[in-house]
Amino acid sequence: MPDIKLKITTLVSVLCMQFSHAQDTIRYTGKTLVNVDYHHGALAPAIGVHSYQTLRVNRDDPDKDTAITWTYNHAPNLAYWNETFYLNYLSNPVGEHVPPGQTLLQTSKDGRTWSKPVTIFPPYKIPDGTTKKSHLGMAKDLYAVMHQRMGFYVSKNKKLLTLAYYGIALDAKDDPNDGNGIGRVVREIKKDGSFGPIYFIRPNASWKRKSDYPLFTESVDKEFIKACEELLANKLVTQQWVEEADRDDPLISLKGEYKALSAYHLTDGRVVGLWKNALTSMSKDNGATWLYKPKRAPGFVNSNAKIWGQKTSDGKYATVYNPSEFRWPLAVSVSDDGINYKNLLLVNGEITAMRYGGNYKSYGPQYPRGISEGDGTPPDGKLWVSYSMNKEDIWISSIPVPVKSVAEKHAADRFADLPDGKELSEWNIYSPLWAAVRIEKGQDGSKFLSLKDSDPFDYAKAERVIPATTKLIAEISVETKQNDHGLLDIEFQDAKGTPVVRLSFDSTGNFRAKAGYRNKNLMTYKSGEKYDIKVQLDTETRLYSVSVNGKNLGNNILFAPLEAVSRITFRTGDTRRFPNADTPTDQMYDLPNAGRKDQEAVYNVRYVITKAE
Repeated sequence: MPDIKLKITTLVSVLCMQFSHAQDTIRYTGKTLVNVDYHHGALAPAIGVHSYQTLRVNRDDPDKDTAITWTYNHAPNLAYWNETFYLNYLSNPVGEHVPPGQTLLQTSKDGRTWSKPVTIFPPYKIPDGTTKKSHLGMAKDLYAVMHQRMGFYVSKNKKLLTLAYYGIALDAKDDPNDGNGIGRVVREIKKDGSFGPIYFIRPNASWKRKSDYPLFTESVDKEFIKACEELLANKLVTQQWVEEADRDDPLISLKGEYKALSAYHLTDGRVVGLWKNALTSMSKDNGATWLYKPKRAPGFVNSNAKIWGQKTSDGKYATVYNPSEFRWPLAVSVSDDGINYKNLLLVNGEITAMRYGGNYKSYGPQYPRGISEGDGTPPDGKLWVSYSMNKEDIWISSIPVPVKSVAEKHAADRFADLPDGKELSEWNIYSPLWAAVRIEKGQDGSKFLSLKDSDPFDYAKAERVIPATTKLIAEISVETKQNDHGLLDIEFQDAKGTPVVRLSFDSTGNFRAKAGYRNKNLMTYKSGEKYDIKVQLDTETRLYSVSVNGKNLGNNILFAPLEAVSRITFRTGDTRRFPNADTPTDQMYDLPNAGRKDQEAVYNVRYVITKAE
């Protein structure tokens, strides 16, 4: 009898393990949650993240280039091939689903400096009289809009394909991804930067009219045809087409409302799939079948926005997404095994002003996409993600691997003495095109951290994470190139971004400190002068002192209580609190003088040195 009980117990245990394995799902086991009252969500930053704006739109562009003047830009995708980053995104003149639409391409050798966008899939004219069975109405002088969840594929024969989808939106509320569009197009990007012809790779069955482009099988390039056929046989790639494809398309393994697939392989060969709303499932056969109907990943917070997941260069895994019911902040979570995600760290906690209103334009850094498996590996080992800001401008962030949030040492950053290319490895950078953050050299050849700002709607920001310190001494050297315009805030903050000291070079020539509700002028400053600032603070007594160029400017009270200082921030603009959780979703108005440019303000930081007292 004991042997029978033992066998039954063992059998039940094995069955439970098999069932548990079959229903295994990724989950968030960490305790950190965001506070959406702050754009940064009160999250500690992942150290060393550098965020760069690749596209800044402007309807006042003197060349009237639609790559710049079209103000709805969204859904970027990334690849790394031929020692180059490739980024494509879709674009409309004003708002989502409002034609005409086009898809554009940018390239970069280093991920920081990007080429001017070029059109790779131009607007497509829909014949008058076209109708959709899913929507009342008829096309008249109408162009297609673009809708795609993937943009690149690198084939085994080393060809780089870029793809897009032409959909039909008969009005602003119609869906171009209802399976009743025109079809998916493809073309080759060649090593010399030129493009091959445009072909359809998968027309919609409902599209009965003659198409503007031939089918890919009509190409004279047999290797191109081979690459396309290889793509069509890849179930993880074609699963990304489910929204736009025919609803009975045999290419699509998992049919239903599963949007924006991101997928990665575990060490045991299983594939983890991630969709909008943090839906997840697993596959044992590379996407041919899925083990269970996608369900929400336990612990993950994510609304109707994309979530990105991938294996990182250190053998771990990361997800990047908006961990809230809003499109902010943008955060990263790390897992040792690709299943259990244990932390939540800030990638981008900024929301610039939405300069141009439009249909379905949401606030915040959103729709992150990294580099899919097989589409290239940057040599720096970093995790790269592209995304849109407000569905208006395009951004990219590099996240150092391994991902870390705790500084091991205090800052000892004399930029002139640091190795070339490594000066900002411990710094977090937010660098718009009109408010750049970079290392530069003076006339004497010495290096410094430069923040230049001519953007009336955004700012430059550089942040140094330090060990949590209750009694801190900080030494900072700043040179200002003007004293009659611009603003530089220097803030001492805790791990959640709560400031406790704010020192400012303001636009009236005053160096001031925030003192409760008011600002306290400490001294006047001059253009072109170098100011060596020393701050000594104690979070327990809530007192701090400031000296400049060896002169003590007196004692002050911390304007907020906190346990310890964990970072120092340099920012060329005021704190932003708009939008917030109560802001109406749709902004249908443009900001006044949205295309203007301010007189440039320049601030050079020579060194930042900190230590515990």
